[in-house]
Amino acid sequence: MFDFFGTLTAAIQRGPAHRSIARSLGCDPDVFFQALDRTFYARASGRCGPPGEVLRRIAEEQGGQPDRPALIRAVIARIDAVERDVRLRPEAVPVLSAIRTLGLRTAVVSDCWYELPAFFSRLAVAPLLDARAFSYTVGHCKPHPRIYQAACGLLSVPPARCLYIGDGGSRELSGARRLGMTVVRLAAEDLGSHLTFDAEREWDGACVGDLTQLLPHLV
Repeated sequence: MFDFFGTLTAAIQRGPAHRSIARSLGCDPDVFFQALDRTFYARASGRCGPPGEVLRRIAEEQGGQPDRPALIRAVIARIDAVERDVRLRPEAVPVLSAIRTLGLRTAVVSDCWYELPAFFSRLAVAPLLDARAFSYTVGHCKPHPRIYQAACGLLSVPPARCLYIGDGGSRELSGARRLGMTVVRLAAEDLGSHLTFDAEREWDGACVGDLTQLLPHLV
């Protein structure tokens, strides 16, 4: 099982399109980003309602008064903005392809809002992953067991037979280990600038510097 942001992708940072979206809603971008960060887990678990309503509430808290067309444009623009933020690690496709040749099944397990499910199928890694467990559709974020269990169910594999790799955001590593998974941390050099939440700073388990180093853990 692979985490997505920061694991299959290089470190994530908000690109300039996000600032334009904030301004289109009548918001100061930095204050808007603070509100997004503060509400990340509620949004990513689907507890805040439809995306347009969430953006409307955040904007109105800051004095913005976006109309319905502006909110629709912002919802669509966020999909494009997040997709532009994504740069797959160069080894992601080769490693997933190598795992497939071993006859092993794979899944992506990601905390995300509505954007990632909207564009994921367009990514080069999509056809190489057998299952997708997105927090927004599962209704739970990591480290809640339900999101890992959802992926296990889609793979028809018990947790004890799974290996999980992630950068440590959302305390995902300890969450996977509590379910009995083999867990490996990706400690890539670029992750110091990665946009993450509730990062797992202390980890006493296995670590790799890039995804290619994962392969020996699978045989």
